[in-house]
Amino acid sequence: MLFAACPPRRAERRAMAATSRMRAKGTMREIDLQEYATSDALTLSVNERDALAREALNLSIAPVAGTTSEYTLTPGSIVGAVETGGLSVRIAPKIGIRQLLSLACYAIDKVRLQEPEFDFPEQAALPDALALAFGAAARRALSRGLLYGYRTEEDALLAVRGRIRFDEQIRRRFGIPLPVEVRYDEFTDDIFLNRLVKAAAHRLGRLGLRSRKARSGIAWVAESLSDVSLVAFPRGAVPDVRFDRLNEHYRSVATLAQLILRHGAFEAARGKVRASGFLMDMNQIFQEFVTVALREALGVSEQVFGERGIGSLDMQNRVTLKPDLVWGDGSRCTFVGDVKYKRADGGVPNADLYQLLAYATALDLPGGLLIYAKGERAPMTHTVRHSGKRLEVATLDLSGTLEETLDRIGDLAQRIRRLQRSAIRRVSVPGASSDNVSQSTQAIQPMDVKPTAIAA
Repeated sequence: MLFAACPPRRAERRAMAATSRMRAKGTMREIDLQEYATSDALTLSVNERDALAREALNLSIAPVAGTTSEYTLTPGSIVGAVETGGLSVRIAPKIGIRQLLSLACYAIDKVRLQEPEFDFPEQAALPDALALAFGAAARRALSRGLLYGYRTEEDALLAVRGRIRFDEQIRRRFGIPLPVEVRYDEFTDDIFLNRLVKAAAHRLGRLGLRSRKARSGIAWVAESLSDVSLVAFPRGAVPDVRFDRLNEHYRSVATLAQLILRHGAFEAARGKVRASGFLMDMNQIFQEFVTVALREALGVSEQVFGERGIGSLDMQNRVTLKPDLVWGDGSRCTFVGDVKYKRADGGVPNADLYQLLAYATALDLPGGLLIYAKGERAPMTHTVRHSGKRLEVATLDLSGTLEETLDRIGDLAQRIRRLQRSAIRRVSVPGASSDNVSQSTQAIQPMDVKPTAIAA
């Protein structure tokens, strides 16, 4: 597919007019929370309490002793913002919005956001910060002009254009000369990449953004892409993008668009209660980032490193297992690990250690690795009685810049290599059980298939 850049449309004045038509917050009551932190006592009506309980916020709602209408709210791993039942609820991540967006974008396509995309206040709500970053990236990309390319069209025309579809002409219009069924290539701005960006702008524009600058930026993007078709991308089926020298300047805005479309922007109505918002699961973000970053640090492909099924724990195939991290080439597994976003301040939960032990046992490995988000505890190792399996625990500090976090990922990668070498030495020792090795290799299943990359 060929592309060319054409001059951008002049949309500044019309963008401000479009901004004024966006949905206002009205008299909504604002509640600001932080991930995993319990709020002060809040007065909630029965309808407000029930509205919060119905949404996918993963909120723990606890009544205050001695009262009938006061509650404390404790978020879990879900962050973002939602409007429901007259409430505007914002849940901020502990690591900061900048770090969150950096990790999420790197997990999608190893994209490092540039400084202009971070031109937002640290206390901004997640949807507003995301909209500001998206607007800045879109302006930078579109400053070189809209991307144009060839798109194949099929139509019935009164004149021949491109190639005649003889099979369709005979099937639909046998003996009728006009119109003619044809297939041709159209040079247009209505291509996949522009559709992706417009869909993300449309989704953000339907949120109750608090920032006027964010609303203005999203309206400008939508107006600049006014001739591009609005296409719906289901959350679980947003395609990857194949970049080249002609569309490389779209990489940041396209990655942010994928992030917006793949995560929890939603609208719902339950009776008279309407809800809308944008939510992200920190468990998912952390796992995706750690997997991609470790794969890059180890220099291996997703075909040999990542999440995959390893068969079952028992001989009856009743207890299936699917670790977050498996290093194996289809013939042998040499490392297993799991990623947990929860903090390890109060010690490692026994259930997590049991889970890792099950993985190592099923694969007949000498041990495995648990990776947590940063806690106060130093790295530790648990040696299992009788079997001698070593269950190692490490923490990853997500504070600081993306480059600093990637340096820490490099340290984890070295630890994984040591575990892999230990597994290889164990298999190569004379007298090692070939039956166990055979059983562990047969259990490894192919990686989950991702959406196919599409040429922009």
